[in-house]
Amino acid sequence: MSRPLLDRRLLLTGLAAAPLMAQAAQAQPVRRLPETVAPTRIAFGSCAHQTKEQPIWDAILAAKPDLMILLGDNVYLDTRNVEDMKAKYAMLAAKPGFQKLRDSVPIIATWDDHDFGENDAGAEYPMKEQSRQLFCDFFGEAPNSIRRTQPDGIYTSYEVGPRGRRLQIILPDLRWNRTPLATIDMGGKGYEDWAKARHEAGQSVPGPYARLPEGAATQLGDTQWQWLEAQLSRPADVRILASSLQVVSDFPGWEAWINFTHDHQRLIEAIRERRANGLFCISGDTHYAEISRLDWNVPYPLWDFTSSGLTEVWPVLPPNARRVGDAYRAQNFGLIELDWAAKRVTVTIRDVTGVEQLRQVLALSDLQVG
Repeated sequence: MSRPLLDRRLLLTGLAAAPLMAQAAQAQPVRRLPETVAPTRIAFGSCAHQTKEQPIWDAILAAKPDLMILLGDNVYLDTRNVEDMKAKYAMLAAKPGFQKLRDSVPIIATWDDHDFGENDAGAEYPMKEQSRQLFCDFFGEAPNSIRRTQPDGIYTSYEVGPRGRRLQIILPDLRWNRTPLATIDMGGKGYEDWAKARHEAGQSVPGPYARLPEGAATQLGDTQWQWLEAQLSRPADVRILASSLQVVSDFPGWEAWINFTHDHQRLIEAIRERRANGLFCISGDTHYAEISRLDWNVPYPLWDFTSSGLTEVWPVLPPNARRVGDAYRAQNFGLIELDWAAKRVTVTIRDVTGVEQLRQVLALSDLQVG
């Protein structure tokens, strides 16, 4: 048994605990998800601002998930002051709906830029070690959890269920080692003026970021890449790549895997070379929900289900040539339903009342290399 997998089992069997209070962490039992049980209903979401009302937790709880995956921007820290960070986590902990969900459903999480520490931050952010410990405290990582000490961030994976119904959930860390972003040429204008001019001209309005084709430009770093490729070699019947940023979208101009060309291609090649069957992606960050599909230069269709945000909504819809159907621009969460007997996965995007807005059914037979 590898050390990372052992630490994940400690969490899944309820041996760690902790909602963070304003001054200190108070231990409480984490809900159990037995390693031998294959979940059938998994909720996911991202982007919950702690200063806003959060009625969506009640809809998530009503969907009766076996597991909740938080994909980042779980709080908006945006500070270098540790006491302010603690206070913002305490605001989330105090939300009645979140309390009910935390007390009833196992929760696993990764972070994005705002709970990493600052907007669009990467390796240069100086408070990432402090952010990491607060994140691990809040989400109940054991004192000896490798997520607290590994040198390249909080990436982790979970494996549950018996043979034939084995589920792997992979959560990369896209912040700790991320190299600097590049911006597009906006003709000397600031982004807001440039975007307004494009909108008034009836043109699409992407974000300000450009592709980085250089091999040294990366979100993960070499050590995490080696870990991720090893994870894709492990036996599993269904794999969920739970990414804080969109994996499949075609250049929205905001942060996404496609901006780091080498990373994007390396992921596709790793799936192919490791014969990582049964994989689909879930993602957050965008402040709108959509379904994306990549059909070319992939070992099988690569799907990405974006749910964002639990409280946040973006006023403009960026371009995405790989979008399937419409996007949904209101508060939302995602729900994965695994029909193990039929070898079928249904993913829906649901609104703040739990009503289905987007739907896609995947046959596991279509997610096979070769």
